[in-house]
Amino acid sequence: MRIDWRAILGPALTTATALIAFFVDRYVIGVPNPAPLFVCIVALASSISGLASGLTSAAIAVVSSALFFLNHRAMPGYDASDLTRMGLLAATAVGTAVITGLLRQKWIDAFAWEQKHHATAMRLSAALDQVDIGIVLLDADTRAEFINRAFRDYFALSDEQADAKPPFIALMYHGRDTGAYELPEDELSAFIAARTEMMRSGDSTPINISLADGQVLRFSCTALPDGGRMLSYTPVTDLVRHTDPPGSAEFYRSLRAGHRTLSRHLRAAE
Repeated sequence: MRIDWRAILGPALTTATALIAFFVDRYVIGVPNPAPLFVCIVALASSISGLASGLTSAAIAVVSSALFFLNHRAMPGYDASDLTRMGLLAATAVGTAVITGLLRQKWIDAFAWEQKHHATAMRLSAALDQVDIGIVLLDADTRAEFINRAFRDYFALSDEQADAKPPFIALMYHGRDTGAYELPEDELSAFIAARTEMMRSGDSTPINISLADGQVLRFSCTALPDGGRMLSYTPVTDLVRHTDPPGSAEFYRSLRAGHRTLSRHLRAAE
């Protein structure tokens, strides 16, 4: 049978403190009533084990203090001051146990809620890494809080760069520097400025982005309630590249798919 040491620590420590106080007071030197120390032990018991352990420690503390006051009287019994001090100790100890126990339970509930939502976020992140739509979540300061695997592959973004939470403008310049866009160099600055303005304004109008490897992505921006943005990059190559010669369409599609697969293998090797 496994013993829950957290549950018994508070009562055991309270009892041990009372016994030591009785022994020292009787055989060594007179000591004051250890009521403040009892209150600290009650708080400790409630914080590490909960309300039940705290209340048990409080009960032991009150009984121990009653016996301690009794030993300090020439005649058996208590006077009004003794009763007042015991009443204050009882109220303080019980109040400490209740408040600390409730705060502990609130902290445990908050931690469980956070763990649950963290697990949900991890599952959602894993699911988004399986789709071929590039997803980027920006916070209110336009920094990337999440970048899925598809986006990293489309724009040759390393995991180290993505995990550093780069701002949106840095992602745009990364695409420019790696030659990801199928645009003349003299048009890139205007393209980046227009895209940045669309993102900041929350313009949800979809636009097509042609990549240098022949793929076409349909970009869409969605404004989020917290001021952030969700950016999606949906592959629409087969819908847009309708000018490919019919007899070579399958060949061109295989080349584009092969380019993306090769990119993934090269990224994995790195």
